[in-house]
Amino acid sequence: MMPEPLGWRALVRERLRTESFDVAIIGGGITGAGIARDAALRGLRVALLEARDFGSGTSSRSSRLVHGGVRYLEHGHLHLVFESSRERRTLLRIAPHLVRPLPFTWPVYRGERVSRFRLSVGLGLYDALAMFRNVARHDRLSRAEVIAREPHLRTDELVGGARYFDASTDDARLTLANVVAAVEGGAAVLNHAPVVAVERVGGRARGLHATDEVTGQRLTVRAATIVNATGPWSDDIRGLEGHLEGATISGSRGAHIAVPRGRVANHDAITMIHPADGRVLFTLPAGDQAIIGTTEVPTRPGDRDVRASREEVAYLLDAANAYFPAASLGAGDVVAAWAGIRPLAAQLSSGDVGSASREHAIVRGPAGVIHVTGGKLTTYRAMAEEVVNLFAGAERRTSHTARVVLPGGERPRDALLEEAASVIAGDTPLREHLVRAHGTRWRDVCALAEARPALQARLSAGHAVTGAELAWAVTREMAVTLGDLLLRRTHLAFECPDQALSLAPAAAAVVGPLLGWSPPERDAALAAYEDEVRRVFGDPG
Repeated sequence: MMPEPLGWRALVRERLRTESFDVAIIGGGITGAGIARDAALRGLRVALLEARDFGSGTSSRSSRLVHGGVRYLEHGHLHLVFESSRERRTLLRIAPHLVRPLPFTWPVYRGERVSRFRLSVGLGLYDALAMFRNVARHDRLSRAEVIAREPHLRTDELVGGARYFDASTDDARLTLANVVAAVEGGAAVLNHAPVVAVERVGGRARGLHATDEVTGQRLTVRAATIVNATGPWSDDIRGLEGHLEGATISGSRGAHIAVPRGRVANHDAITMIHPADGRVLFTLPAGDQAIIGTTEVPTRPGDRDVRASREEVAYLLDAANAYFPAASLGAGDVVAAWAGIRPLAAQLSSGDVGSASREHAIVRGPAGVIHVTGGKLTTYRAMAEEVVNLFAGAERRTSHTARVVLPGGERPRDALLEEAASVIAGDTPLREHLVRAHGTRWRDVCALAEARPALQARLSAGHAVTGAELAWAVTREMAVTLGDLLLRRTHLAFECPDQALSLAPAAAAVVGPLLGWSPPERDAALAAYEDEVRRVFGDPG
């Protein structure tokens, strides 16, 4: 049990106890966060409960892409590509600091299953399904043009390729931005508060029982509508509702690895065809790292401690080495390896998880709980709108989420970088990091550092995260644990070879006073972080 951090949790608990809500949402991943934001913007009374931290499941372990889904074309999921392309365009507009255009180079080699002609036809359809309103239309590339763009790619049997556009994002902070928007719209939200029971009145679900794991206190939340947005754990909540008959979701584990980008030396994102099985994978630029992913492995959807296996790491390394032979990557070059579970709606899935639909399903349970399953990060906003339409009432049927920018997205990123350069002179990495993570609110983080000069120091010389950002995360972004800080409010755990274990004591020294930690409580927080690192990253195997 941990001490009470500041006073916000007490205020939220009081609201949850005393107010009656229009909707109570279980699950603070991207889907639940999006539903909370949509409902709050429509003026509904919203409660949101998350068992661990916002985005701590699949929503912080993705490929960090907002994309139309070019590989879905060959499976015939045209509606999903159309919807995803529209949502990519929307997110680029409402969250310009968190969702950024990303060019992809797709090299084509002689004998691969995707020929230059087939690729050109497919990308033409990709542009058409985006209504020719993507960042730019695709370009066919000659062999020489591919080499000019990506000189470290394997040139043997290279016949040409293409360039097209999708977008990159910070998945955890995109989730958090939706949570913050919901709070600013009046929602009562609480993380580290697992739901333990669904309360029924006259056979209908009208409330939830939860535990605040920070204080150990029990909570009863009353709401007219209950929404289950727990992704891979949806069937657990269906069991709490009662009358569970068979699984409604299946799981696909997607593993990723991060390696030093200098070893791969990719300029853009690279679309790859795995030489062993012909699957489409990506090598993605992520600052000083290249992220390689992802796998498709059937898995039990309710597994909370899913990790990348040794076999998956080797599989991803094989793909990278096939395309970048000079890299000669081995297991020792992997900075981090992680995995998330894609929740696939069972009625939309076949036995092959690779070709299973990423579309979503929304159903009502026997006690009236709304269960939303399936879907993907890119389409979360559209999913949320559809869910809220079910209970918002005729007078609140209009969703505003496609027009209202997310917190921090009020100005274009380039304008913010120019503004930041006039304030943070001579430290390009810091200003780029602050603008990328916080958008227009970068000045608020800087103001915190100016008020407390001790917070200006970086946690590590090799990273742009300062004590001020950690303090901001605790005071304004509902961070409670070191895992909240080092895995999700920042990505330090993914960027450090030791998963930021060596930085955890310094982080604890910054936030411990804000959270009221005594020395034994600080030690317990450090031990809890070590345990979370093992659960997320582990030893592949």
